[in-house]
Amino acid sequence: MPAFPRAEIEEMIRRFVAASDECGRTGDWEALARFYTDDAVYSWNLGTQYEFVARGREELRKLAFGTEMAGLDKWTYPYVRTLVDDQKGEVIGIWRQLAPFQGDDGKPIEIAGTGGSWFRYAGSWQWSWQRDFFDHGNAGAVFIELLQKGKLSPAMQERLKKGSRQPGWVKRASFDWYATIADREDGSDGDRG
Repeated sequence: MPAFPRAEIEEMIRRFVAASDECGRTGDWEALARFYTDDAVYSWNLGTQYEFVARGREELRKLAFGTEMAGLDKWTYPYVRTLVDDQKGEVIGIWRQLAPFQGDDGKPIEIAGTGGSWFRYAGSWQWSWQRDFFDHGNAGAVFIELLQKGKLSPAMQERLKKGSRQPGWVKRASFDWYATIADREDGSDGDRG
């Protein structure tokens, strides 16, 4: 993979995080799709049986930033650390998941655990690949807590009813996320799933 100037990747991060912050304020997550290549792959794990995967900018817009973010209006995902490999064009971003409600302690309700994204930069201010990681069980626990307190949005309640029937959810056996990693350090090369 080509090397990129570190300053360019850092500017990409700045632009992306600023746009993500704005999406949290407006609730329009689909605006993030412009930061991805036409053939980008974006995935994350959904537990022992399922993965989420979207392929291509329009599918990312519709699924990753559309149906998967439905009901998460005003949630924020502040980045707390970014690590850059300018030789591979890769970034790891560590973020928090904060609900727009306060807990009994007066602090924002937060999905516990470490959340993050692993990106592959393609140049031209776009990512070509992204793999998120977060504690799916802790996310579910927070959604149940908000439901019990009457604070879970109607859109998120509908999503919970659908369960694994959400668009983009695939059986783990049918999607090998590891195979989507280009230029792997184990000597093999991914096929981008």
